Amino acid sequence: MDPMIFLEVSNELTKLKMFPYFDIAHFVVTCLYLREDLSTGHHAFSRKHPLACWISCMFSAFAGNILSGFLLGEPIVEAFKSTNHVILGTAVWYLIFYSPFDIVYKICKFLPIKVVIAIMKEVIRCKKINDGVGHAAQLYPNSHLIMVIIGTVKGNGASLVKIIERCLRGVWMPNSIEFLQPSFATKASIGASIIFILDKKTDLISAPHSLVYLGIVIFFIYFKLSSMLLGIHDPFLPFENLVCALFFGGREMPVKMEMQRTICPEMAKVK
Repeated sequence: MDPMIFLEVSNELTKLKMFPYFDIAHFVVTCLYLREDLSTGHHAFSRKHPLACWISCMFSAFAGNILSGFLLGEPIVEAFKSTNHVILGTAVWYLIFYSPFDIVYKICKFLPIKVVIAIMKEVIRCKKINDGVGHAAQLYPNSHLIMVIIGTVKGNGASLVKIIERCLRGVWMPNSIEFLQPSFATKASIGASIIFILDKKTDLISAPHSLVYLGIVIFFIYFKLSSMLLGIHDPFLPFENLVCALFFGGREMPVKMEMQRTICPEMAKVK
């Protein structure tokens, strides 16, 4: 394929407007997550506590902006400055939870529709990471760590505030802290943030920014579809296991177990 075609496609992708269609996909994924997290109790909870249900959805949907604003010392309420986004999110929330015969929920769970929504969600995720890194670079041009943090928060803020969102529903699950078991989306957001920083702040990447952006979008979409269709949930896991075994004491455990197996019987014989 002609490289110029790739460049044209990537340029158009960077200029793509997220509102309203990609934002709808984002709100749909957020509401579907909440329904699945509520499990069989979603019907009773949404009918008995509609305000808490709405607040939880809005908090998760705007979590990236809320958390990044908090970390950067910006007004948290600025996350809700767009009335159009709030109305759109509220409309999606209402249809997912209260549509007649659950028709909207069933349509969104239909596999071909679900795949399309997931693809659109990954496109807007990449957009948010890029914008987050760019915003942090303007405020702290010499701090790569802050850029990575803000890019990650923008890319997967809902998972990072999951424990707070559950508290809003009256559920306390301290084991659900994202730092204990980071999801693939969080790890990928960290990786994407680092790549965007290398692209913006160094000369290590010579490709045009739009091509880098396209490559990261393809990466997100590929592994999201792999997770949905093939069951490959975390491709980073084998590398993490290897790194932990080499650098974080993973080699000591088998040695200790072997020593205990050999020394304990000998001590028993001496006694």
